[in-house]
Amino acid sequence: MRYLRGPLRWLHPGLGVKRWLALLLAGLVLVGFGAVLLLNLFAYELTALVGGPERASVVGGLAVLAGLVIVSVSLVAVVRNIARALLPDEKQLVDRMLVQRRLGSGLRVVAIGGGTGLSSLLRGLKRHTTNLTAIVVVSDDGGSSGRLSKEMPGLSLPPGDIRNCIAALADEEPLMTQLLQYRFDASAPDLSGHSLGNLLIAALEDITGDFQEAIRETARVLAIRGSVLPPTLQRVQLCARLRNGEVAVGETNISNAKSPIEYVYLDPATPEPLPEVLEAIANAELIVMGPGSLYTSVIPNLLVPRVAQTIRNSPALRVYVCNVMTQPGETAGMTATDHVRAVLRHTEEPIFEYVVLNNKRPAGLVRERYAAAGAEFVAPEPRQIAKLGLIPLEAPLLATDNYARHDPEELAKLLIHLASR
Repeated sequence: MRYLRGPLRWLHPGLGVKRWLALLLAGLVLVGFGAVLLLNLFAYELTALVGGPERASVVGGLAVLAGLVIVSVSLVAVVRNIARALLPDEKQLVDRMLVQRRLGSGLRVVAIGGGTGLSSLLRGLKRHTTNLTAIVVVSDDGGSSGRLSKEMPGLSLPPGDIRNCIAALADEEPLMTQLLQYRFDASAPDLSGHSLGNLLIAALEDITGDFQEAIRETARVLAIRGSVLPPTLQRVQLCARLRNGEVAVGETNISNAKSPIEYVYLDPATPEPLPEVLEAIANAELIVMGPGSLYTSVIPNLLVPRVAQTIRNSPALRVYVCNVMTQPGETAGMTATDHVRAVLRHTEEPIFEYVVLNNKRPAGLVRERYAAAGAEFVAPEPRQIAKLGLIPLEAPLLATDNYARHDPEELAKLLIHLASR
């Protein structure tokens, strides 16, 4: 069967559109005929045709009314047939349209970080706005991302943290999270340990020839609420100067360092920032830094040239969300004030106004499990933070599941309320 081309494709048999388009045209003709009678255009001929001036007004009014009814019925039918082809459940389509309308007018938010902390925050924020940009560090050298970087020299950047954020922003998030986070086991030796999401992004870059385009296509397929961007498309390596004078190279080595971290830096030191990142920051109404691994997720984004400066110059409300727990080997023994000072040490001047602090401690088995791994509750210290010229915001933000982390919805509601106020 030969298919019609161009606008004529709407007339192809089986679409269920032609009859309604014909009815729509008939309704428009009827409306036009009635309007002519009501306005007494061509009065002599038409008035005589319908039996005089008084009857012409009645016939004209009925014709306009009937035409409008026909136009309305045919338009509804056309839209319904198209909608059913896209989404069989009409009620679900209407619900989605209402949600998209509400979220599309939400605050312009930029969230900066990486790892599970940022993806958790995004799950909460996506319920309040789709004007959401996640800026995600791209220095991961461990796990599936690290292996892919070595096995695929053509892969521009490690996709791990970007994959986590895309999964968090997906419209059908529970199923998409399982799909993108799925890891092959020993039954597939060549793929063992690899994440399906990482392989998908790597394959799309190989097809499109562009890492940023691979992210866009992955986001489009999953219909995510917002966008995910790396701060730079240049491959960088994260390095850390330790208190004992040694240098740790690579995110994995930094996380496992035995000596406290003094500061981190990028190699090369001045990668070119992504223009879309700077534009999103400049146009934001709310900028959130954290939660996430302090030295390997949050701070590396701020080391890309002009990112911290653009945040500082932005008129947006700027907030740092401090972690709930310390991270063994990276922030062991650090309080909330220590976290804030570490960020300030890398940005020279303050780039945020507010510091969000969780004041609810984990209890029972959760606390014991984290303690066994060497993680401790991050003491809030609001008075010490206020002495740094920043505004502390304390709230019970601990999730009620089996993990010591922020509750995504409670944290998102606090941030949106703060920015809206």
